[in-house]
Amino acid sequence: MAQHGHRRVASSQKALMLELKGLQDEPVEGFKITLVDESDLYNWEVAIFGPPNTHYEGGYFKARIKFPIDYPYSPPAFRFLTKMWHPNIYENGDVCISILHPPVDDPQSGELPSERWNPTQNVRTILLSVISLLNEPNTSSPANVDASVMYRKWRDSKGKDREYAEIIRKQVLATKADSERDGVKVPTTLAEYCIRTRAPPADEGSTLFYDDYYDDELEDDEEEDEDCCYDEDDSGTEDS
Repeated sequence: MAQHGHRRVASSQKALMLELKGLQDEPVEGFKITLVDESDLYNWEVAIFGPPNTHYEGGYFKARIKFPIDYPYSPPAFRFLTKMWHPNIYENGDVCISILHPPVDDPQSGELPSERWNPTQNVRTILLSVISLLNEPNTSSPANVDASVMYRKWRDSKGKDREYAEIIRKQVLATKADSERDGVKVPTTLAEYCIRTRAPPADEGSTLFYDDYYDDELEDDEEEDEDCCYDEDDSGTEDS
């Protein structure tokens, strides 16, 4: 039994070392990764940058990813350390997203097994899903009911009900002190945010951008940076 456990540890450590090296050699737009402790491959610290032209622009959001011993066969846990007001983030910072749920058949959840974790997922796909989720909340099974109700009011009023947007902007401003303390320059334009050498993976057609009716003052930046990574469909989600 002990030998089997050692094999699992060796296998998960190898997978994590390869992923960490890959993410540091070829960074992905929107986040940076470090180990919480150099001697522990199972705990990663992530800094997520808020995508430009969204409520989260300029934000610096810290999170932890904790990996299980049998990774990648079981999903890691993802928790924000930064205070987040979002329909799919619990009060304690835990993120509720299908990709992080074990692939068991649970009809009660409303999730298909295919939407859940499987060993072909990795840190890159998790982080891109979380970044996408920030601006495209799933309100069908919210982790934070109050945030979900407020988000729907904002969405249904076409942005006229500003309460949801205002809370997030305040939280974004509050992260400034963290980024300054860590000496990190947060990208605020699409050109800075995107790493053009990599094509982004397809993400079920969700988009990180505002619809046209959101903040007018952001439109200038959009025009300057039209050739960037997420711009194939920045018209929002009118058809959803």
